[in-house]
Amino acid sequence: MSDFGQEWFDEAGETDDGGGLVRSYVVTGGRTRSDNFGLNMMTLVVSLCTPAEAAHLPSEYAQIVHMCQRPMSVAEVGGHVDLPLPVVKVLLSDLIEQNYVIFRKATPEGDAPNKHVLQAVLDGIRKL
Repeated sequence: MSDFGQEWFDEAGETDDGGGLVRSYVVTGGRTRSDNFGLNMMTLVVSLCTPAEAAHLPSEYAQIVHMCQRPMSVAEVGGHVDLPLPVVKVLLSDLIEQNYVIFRKATPEGDAPNKHVLQAVLDGIRKL
């Protein structure tokens, strides 16, 4: 191991900014699941506060709040923060519980309008 006070780096090396790599379980505090809200890849999330109001949060949380100033899917958030999707879900669940972020689930495919109803609407619009 390393001497006290010396920075520890993952065996993968350093990141582009010179900082050490942080493992996912450290970012989430050891949690691997967060089923509190049933977030999936299509769930939309949006911040309730400004990035300045979230500046005191750990960097991963603050980054998510900054990105979610406009509605974004959980999958998009995961792509931008470059963390595995389960980790992103845990972080988003924490932010939702603390009222920094709100979410809206995508409409299930079974709730889509009937094709005949859509055709009737389209026909009605064409008659206008």
